Amino acid sequence: MKFYISTKGIKRLTISSSGAGKGLPETAKATTALSRRIPSRTLLPVVLVLGILLPFLFVRIAFLVLESTTACYSPLDCIGWRFFSGADTSLLREELSRALVEANKEGNNINEEGIGSFNELVKEMTSKGQDVKAFAFKTKSMLLQMERKVQSARQRESVFWHLASHGVPKSLHCLCLKLAEEYAVNAMARSRLPPPEYVSRLADSSFLHLVLLTDNVLAASVVVSSTIQNSANPEKLVFHIVTDKKTYTPMHAWFATNPVKFAVVEVKGLHQYDWSQEANVEVKEMLEIHRIIWKQYYNNFKEENFEYDGAHTRYLEPLSPSSLSLLNHLRVYIPELFPDLNKIVFLDDDIVVQHDISSLWELDLNGKVVGAVFNSWCGGDCCPGRKYSDYLNFSHPYISSHFDHDRCAWLYGMNVFDIEAWRRTNMTATYHQWLKLNLESGLALWSPGVLPPSLLAFKGHVHPIDPSWHVAGLGYQYPEVHQETLEDAAVIHFSGPAKPWLEIGLPEVRRLWNKHVNFSNNFIRKCRIMG
Repeated sequence: MKFYISTKGIKRLTISSSGAGKGLPETAKATTALSRRIPSRTLLPVVLVLGILLPFLFVRIAFLVLESTTACYSPLDCIGWRFFSGADTSLLREELSRALVEANKEGNNINEEGIGSFNELVKEMTSKGQDVKAFAFKTKSMLLQMERKVQSARQRESVFWHLASHGVPKSLHCLCLKLAEEYAVNAMARSRLPPPEYVSRLADSSFLHLVLLTDNVLAASVVVSSTIQNSANPEKLVFHIVTDKKTYTPMHAWFATNPVKFAVVEVKGLHQYDWSQEANVEVKEMLEIHRIIWKQYYNNFKEENFEYDGAHTRYLEPLSPSSLSLLNHLRVYIPELFPDLNKIVFLDDDIVVQHDISSLWELDLNGKVVGAVFNSWCGGDCCPGRKYSDYLNFSHPYISSHFDHDRCAWLYGMNVFDIEAWRRTNMTATYHQWLKLNLESGLALWSPGVLPPSLLAFKGHVHPIDPSWHVAGLGYQYPEVHQETLEDAAVIHFSGPAKPWLEIGLPEVRRLWNKHVNFSNNFIRKCRIMG
């Protein structure tokens, strides 16, 4: 008997004729072949499927076991969650939530060191096999450390930003030196301001008199240029520029060699005023009190541990050198500076005039001394950072009982002064009384600066004018003034540290100032003053 078996299965079965009568019956032989064929066809696919699934199953179980070191109490718990309950996500979330709540109740006194990044956190958790609670505490510790670093970086940035605002750019220093040299060698730079034929206008009440107290030549040129350019009747304008002895020669040289069209410009130094001995003593006393206030505020600031927030920069602003500037504080002596005038428009040197302001001269102040903007561009009683509480110390009983801490302070920078009413009410004497009261109160009534004592001295003597006359705050880091509001404002004021002549000035609003700088001027080009 011979058998022929193929490799793909039993295809045929050959039995020799010699053994036909001795073998099994045909039906039995077929049954035997069928029984052999069925297990062979079934077993092979099963083996193949198991060979594919078992490695994946092994990897999945291994992953769950590794995962259980941080997420579950035991590997069996994780496997049970995955394969039996079907609620692995909710159970894990509940466990993690409990751990986070517990970590949050501990406060911010966690002091974990050595975890500075997410990679370090993963390494720490996987190497030590810690549970969810440890994960929550370590995560909180890491986030607290990062938050402190961010706050510290922002605080340093704020301090450095304010320090940068205190310096005088090299280009402006160069401009003063070049102009002082020009004053010494060029007779034209020493010519009279104004020319003799216009001297009579200096005390003529039919003209609009504008006053600047500044030691910044470039800033003064922008104020004068922008005012004349936007004036409907520039021939009616008379500018009175008062500066210190150091800046007098460059200031005079600039306006003598760059005469303005139509308007009249007077440049006068403080050394050219012949004040009485009593007035000189009062000025020195005023400056000394302001210096003491500034020094005490500075010492208190050093001892405080301020955490960074949006109002942090407000604590630094009173420390600006402008708080000690003689020219800044002399605005309370305007009646003494201009004894022949009865009304003036006062302009700071960090403003730009965008529209005709001659109608301010006709403004009726209703017997008040000062005309000023109270409300901000955001309308109503909106005056962020300019409330009385931002300038005065309401923990002092006298301040809290006489003033409203939520009231908006009026703006310095563009004001109408009725000097006749000023003299009648003797506001300068009232100002000095407040200085002495502050000295007697341990310097605890207000923060350093020009505006705080003026808010007290001029109480009840300020007439509100429309906010569109004066938009301030463009010298802060994040101005929120809308473009339409800027364009409609008669005067825009770069109050704040970021003055437009500094590199830290904001490009978005700095262009409004730069367009009034004469960059073609020979001195400007030599000193590399660029927009």
